[in-house]
Amino acid sequence: MPESNTRRKYLKNIERLVIKLGSNVLTAEKNLNIQVIRQIAMQVHQFIQKGISVTIVSSGAMAAGMRKLSLDARPTEIPLRQAIAAIGQAGLIQEYEKAFDFFDHKVAQILLTRKDLSNRIRYLNARNTMRALFNWNVIPIVNENDTVAVEEIKFGDNDHLSAMIALLVNADLLINLTDIDGLFDKDPRIHQDAQFIPMVTSFTKDLESFASGIPGALGTGGMLSKIRAAQKVTTAGIPMIIAKASENVLINILEGDNIGTFFVPKNHKMKNRKSWIAFSKKTRGHIQIDDGAYHAILNKGTSLLPIGVTSVSGKFSIGDAIAIETQSATKIGIGLTNYSSDDIQLIMQKKSNAIESILGEKPYDEIIHRDNMVITLNN
Repeated sequence: MPESNTRRKYLKNIERLVIKLGSNVLTAEKNLNIQVIRQIAMQVHQFIQKGISVTIVSSGAMAAGMRKLSLDARPTEIPLRQAIAAIGQAGLIQEYEKAFDFFDHKVAQILLTRKDLSNRIRYLNARNTMRALFNWNVIPIVNENDTVAVEEIKFGDNDHLSAMIALLVNADLLINLTDIDGLFDKDPRIHQDAQFIPMVTSFTKDLESFASGIPGALGTGGMLSKIRAAQKVTTAGIPMIIAKASENVLINILEGDNIGTFFVPKNHKMKNRKSWIAFSKKTRGHIQIDDGAYHAILNKGTSLLPIGVTSVSGKFSIGDAIAIETQSATKIGIGLTNYSSDDIQLIMQKKSNAIESILGEKPYDEIIHRDNMVITLNN
C-alpha cells in the first residue's frame, strides 16, 4: 500500500490526539518560543472544534526557569536543575494559558512520575482525570514532575512520557514534533547525504543504529528515544509521526500530507489494561522458557506453566511485572507473576500438580495467566 494511503487509513477518524513538544521546539535563545506555543494553540483550537480531544506533552520548564532567573547556562547539580524546572513550570503553564485563552479554551497542568503510572490505582485515577478534562474541552498540559523525580521513578525523557500518555488516554495518534524533518539514516544537520525515511513498518537493529547517531540538541531525548517511544505505541496499535515543528504542521498532518516519518502500528489496538502491564509497570526480573512453552504461548495463546520455565533472574514478588524470554534471551513479552522469584526457583520445570507438595499450597496452576500476559515480540 502506498505511503499516502497508509497514512490516510489511520488518520481519517482521529478522536484522541497526543502532541509532544520537545525542548528544541519550545526554546529560542535560552527563552521560551512564545510564537510556537501560540501556533500550537491555534491548531489545537481547530481540532477541538472538530471534536478531537488533544493532550500536549510539553518540555520547556527548564528554559522558562532560566529566563526567570536570568541564567546563561544550566547548572550541573540535580537539585538546582529541579529547582529551576519548578520555577519554570509555573511560567510555562502561564504561557499556555495565555495562548489558549485567546481561543476561549482552558488548560490543566498534569505533573507525573513513572511511579504514578506504574501503580494501577494511580494510573486509573490519572485516566479518569484526563477523561473529565476531555469532557470539558480542557487541554491537559503534561510534563514530568521534575521536582520530586529521582532515577527510580523518572520516565527518563518526555519522548517516553508522551508514549505513556498516548497509552493512558488510548490515543489514535501520537505526533512528536522536533527540529528535524523526521528519521534519517544519519544526522541531516551534519551529513548532506543523509537519506530521509518516510515510513517505518518494523523495528530493526539498523533503525536503532540510524537513530543513535542523531542526538537531541537541548533535551534529554534524541532520535533513539523517539524510536523507542514509537515502538511502544505502535506495538499497542497506536500510530506515531515524528515531524519538524513548522507553521500549520499539525493541521497538514491530519489532512493527510506526507510530512515526517510515519510509524505504522499493529493492526489491532491493545486493551488498556494490557498496555499498562506491557509498558507502564517496571519489570522486576525475568524468566526464560523452553521451546515448548514458547510455541504454546505464541501459537496457542496459553498461560505460562511452571514446567516451561528454565531459569529465573532478579528478585520479585507476587504481582510484579516480569519479562518473558526465550533460551537465547530474546524478550517475547511481559506478565504479572503469580509467584515470587524464590518460589519459581523451587517449582520451575515441575508439573502444576506438584506445586502444593513443594510449596505447601497451590494458589495458581500457572506462573503467569494469559490474561496477565502481553506479547511484545515484533515478528
